[in-house]
Amino acid sequence: MKIDYNKILVTGVAGFIGFHLAHKLVKAGYHVIGIDNLNSYYDVALKKARLAMLQDHERFSFHRISLEDRTNLAEVFESESGFDVVVNLAAQAGVRYSLKNPYAYVDSNIVGFVNLLECCRHNPVKHLVFASSSSVYGANTRMPFSVHHNVDHPVSLYAATKKTNELMAHTYSHLYGIPCTGLRFFTVYGPWGRPDMALFLFTRAIFEDRPIQVFNHGKMKRDFTYIDDIVEGVIRVMENRPDPDPDWSGDRPDPGSSYAPYRVYNIGNNNPVELMDFIRTIEEAAGRTARKEYLDLQAGDVPATYADIDDLTRLSGFTPKTPLRDGVQRFIDWYLEYYGES
Repeated sequence: MKIDYNKILVTGVAGFIGFHLAHKLVKAGYHVIGIDNLNSYYDVALKKARLAMLQDHERFSFHRISLEDRTNLAEVFESESGFDVVVNLAAQAGVRYSLKNPYAYVDSNIVGFVNLLECCRHNPVKHLVFASSSSVYGANTRMPFSVHHNVDHPVSLYAATKKTNELMAHTYSHLYGIPCTGLRFFTVYGPWGRPDMALFLFTRAIFEDRPIQVFNHGKMKRDFTYIDDIVEGVIRVMENRPDPDPDWSGDRPDPGSSYAPYRVYNIGNNNPVELMDFIRTIEEAAGRTARKEYLDLQAGDVPATYADIDDLTRLSGFTPKTPLRDGVQRFIDWYLEYYGES
């Protein structure tokens, strides 16, 4: 169902995707309220630089709180007198960090998310859109990954918390009729990206003349998705509130839809790229050759991701448009400008 909206809450607004989404929304004339705790998982200065760009817009306002802080979160909902759409992008990210600090994932991704669901319950919104992850596919090997596949075998705690978010959202959609849509993001990259992601790590190492770590000896594939395509997909989903599926059957339960107003979609490039091809693309954009250190597959990681986006395309007409070469070049150009490299 198409909905009209004007007032939008974006959590994790100083993060990579949250910043780009909020920036596009305020430029388009929407009123955006942002929440972020500016934690130190990665460079806080980068988060503050993103936030500073958003605060130049009069239609943007910001609250520095954590989703785990349910009292202050509830006060934001009450003081803002209702949101048309809530987009939850706040989370403790990263597969490998979840092996070192599992409690951060439980606190942010599970406790924080139930606090947000409770706020949506008591301050009705037209649509809750929340970030899931391609990581939920875990041990699945059938390609491309489809939302209609079972995802009960996660291989990292991060993936397990994202699967938990999907289950929690469905429960609240069932119990309270909250329209909820989950988005499984596939390897997002682009300017202002996260320093713990491969493109950033490889680029920094190349310009600092350090070897890059090539896991699984380069035998990996990822569905790299440019940030502008991700944002376009999120906005199209925001506009389409899910209705109950009259054809859903408990005898043949479809994981991708529901009798409740709940849906989940993949949002990816639908075109997996081999890791060594990705590295060559970075080398061409940087004008330098990387020194490579080949390593085994890391715990919690998977050898390949590949998004089936047919459902999302049928819903919204979304198809990714940015070639990998163009997206990587834009990131390199931003990196050199931001960090003053030559």
